Amino acid sequence: MGRQKVFMDKMMQMFHIQNLLMRQALAECLGTLILVMFGCGAVAQLVLSKGSHGMFLTVNFAFGFAATLGILVCGQVSGGHLNPTVTFALCILGREPWRKFPVYFIFQTSGAFLGSGIIFAMYYDALWEYRKGSLIVFEENATAGIFATYPSEHLSLFNGFFDQVIGTAALIVCILAIVDPFNNPILCGLEAFTVGFVVLVIGLSMGFNSGYAVNPARDLGPRIFTSIGIGVRMGANDYWFFVPTFAPFIGAIVGVLVYQLMVGFHLEGEAQDREEAQEAQAHREKESLKSSEASG
Repeated sequence: MGRQKVFMDKMMQMFHIQNLLMRQALAECLGTLILVMFGCGAVAQLVLSKGSHGMFLTVNFAFGFAATLGILVCGQVSGGHLNPTVTFALCILGREPWRKFPVYFIFQTSGAFLGSGIIFAMYYDALWEYRKGSLIVFEENATAGIFATYPSEHLSLFNGFFDQVIGTAALIVCILAIVDPFNNPILCGLEAFTVGFVVLVIGLSMGFNSGYAVNPARDLGPRIFTSIGIGVRMGANDYWFFVPTFAPFIGAIVGVLVYQLMVGFHLEGEAQDREEAQEAQAHREKESLKSSEASG
């Protein structure tokens, strides 16, 4: 037992990264990998089994629980953002430094890239069998949607942009409510489950149009993978990839404004008023005590 502890201590010293931001970024990479691996894995089962091993509901549950697990894995180190728009929103509010945003974005996207690669390797034979020897995407029995999001036939580019703005705004509003220290506190340890529940609800209510990416890293990483590994052009579908990559950031701004203007600023103001009232009360009691001592 002692030798094992010594060995583990040496390993920790050997691989320990001194730079805090790099440790946090690696944690975000792993957390996002878990999100995409489990989420896209559920989509792969549904598509490749032609519905015998899944349904729309199971995919949404998979993404919701995957978000929970990803946050549980990396949250203690990095905060468990798993989504550049969450980092972006927290930077806007001054709760995270802006230097963290590009680093998190790169590592979150890398994690999503690796997660999609794992699913591709896991279902490699099934993919080839499903397409009978080809992996062309936009025809019958398409497979690109396993990894990245694509618009339904009815969806216009403008409507898709609005879809991603609203979906991301809803996500950010709920997350800000969960992490707001002035709002109803979430029991310690249940934050990850609550965020997973939010992802599940968004999927169940907003997943029809284009698969509710609401996460540039979750969509861009797998899309880069499919463009490299499968040959799916990123400019296909009238350059749809611009929508899930850029619209969520506008949604994040909308979400921050909506929450702060309608809830956040008021809660903070009420907390400040209570604090000032308590200080005033304490001051009055102190003055009263001094007066009593002087008259006595």
